[in-house]
Amino acid sequence: MSFVSVHPLRVLIVEDHSLLIDGIRNLLAGQPRYQVVGAVTDGLAVGDACRQLEPDMVILDLGLPGMDGLDVLHQLRRRWPALRVVVVTASNDTQRGRAALDAGALAYVLKQSPQQVLLAALQYAALGKSYCDPALRLDTLQPMPQSGDTPPLTSRERQVLKLVAEGHRNRDVAELLSISLKTVETHRLNLMRKLDAHNGAELSNWARRLGLIEL
Repeated sequence: MSFVSVHPLRVLIVEDHSLLIDGIRNLLAGQPRYQVVGAVTDGLAVGDACRQLEPDMVILDLGLPGMDGLDVLHQLRRRWPALRVVVVTASNDTQRGRAALDAGALAYVLKQSPQQVLLAALQYAALGKSYCDPALRLDTLQPMPQSGDTPPLTSRERQVLKLVAEGHRNRDVAELLSISLKTVETHRLNLMRKLDAHNGAELSNWARRLGLIEL
């Protein structure tokens, strides 16, 4: 199957570093098969951007403020099953890579890789084919093990946990997620119960263990 497109693919960049956004924009400016239609820097803003800009493809960082990139990926795949998602991340954790591919990403690329690797990933994704950065051996990306030590958290609980770990107050979390303060307090209490955490510092430690914030 060859790459045939009358119109360029509309690309949304989801990345919290402006230098990287500019770098990807400049790279794709010379590629007529792609058109960058926008960029967002916060995981919580991705859904609105997709509704407004209607991209064909999303270049997604996993280490986002506001909402974990894997949670963003799950939401994108639920709402827009045909959306092509290419993960571009600094994380060379093979298990996180496996989780991204299992969640529906078509490609997984490391930020430290050459530009040609990203271009190859985009071309594969445009064809609906999967691609993994050569720096990560495909045979090392085994399915994520299910740990009995980690209680299952809902998507909303993961969002609240991430924001709390980033230092947001309950009222800030309520505004960012468009939910009531009482709901945030309930989620926080549930998190402390599920994770056996007794204060904000212990919640932050759990957020790091779960990969919701950088170590």
